[in-house]
Amino acid sequence: MNIVIDSGNTYSKVGWFENDKLIRYTTRLTFTELIEAVLAQAPENILFSSVSHTAADFEDALGKSLKIFDLTPGTPLPIKKNYDTPQTLGADRIAASAGANFLYPGEDLVVIDMGTCITYDLIDKNAVFQGGLISPGVRMRFNAMHSFTKRLPLVEPDSDPELIGKSTHSAMQSGVMNGVLAEMHGIIERYRHKSPDLRVLLCGGDAAFFESSLKPPIFAVPELVLIGLNRILTYNVSLQ
Repeated sequence: MNIVIDSGNTYSKVGWFENDKLIRYTTRLTFTELIEAVLAQAPENILFSSVSHTAADFEDALGKSLKIFDLTPGTPLPIKKNYDTPQTLGADRIAASAGANFLYPGEDLVVIDMGTCITYDLIDKNAVFQGGLISPGVRMRFNAMHSFTKRLPLVEPDSDPELIGKSTHSAMQSGVMNGVLAEMHGIIERYRHKSPDLRVLLCGGDAAFFESSLKPPIFAVPELVLIGLNRILTYNVSLQ
């Protein structure tokens, strides 16, 4: 049994794997709940990826010695990085890319991760992360319109807004949701000019709003980051 942990500023997500199979996962755990979850079923190996806690903090909180791998910019990876600033490359981006390459080896892939920001990352058929682009996420766009104006309300996402809004609320819905969709179509097409056989993988919390509206073939893999973290973990275990 392996456990992989994706720990953000507020909450953590945990995945339990038997070899390469995701058995179960839990989201929105506080740090205290995370510790309880790990201690409830102590694994053989743990991969810890966090933007808010160190692996030492995590091990101290556990109060027992477990085999913990810390995902840092220097951690060995099953894919290569062709990136000018590898020290600044987000762990989620590299984990999703490792997961994509594990699921579809030998293919050119683009991973679209729809979280706070939207990232589009290219992993080529030789298992090389080539970089990509970062764009404001759905809720960031709604928050920006509300925060930087005096009268526009704070609007929540809608999966199927009308193109032509008949109210301020519906016009904002259309602007953000249809704008993101148009952006995604455009970026995918530009990537496909570089690689006609490109496979597109979609993940992240806001992916469900768009997966049915994108032109096929698009493959939704909701837990791609966890799959990639486990792939990185098993790769590092094999090096021991």
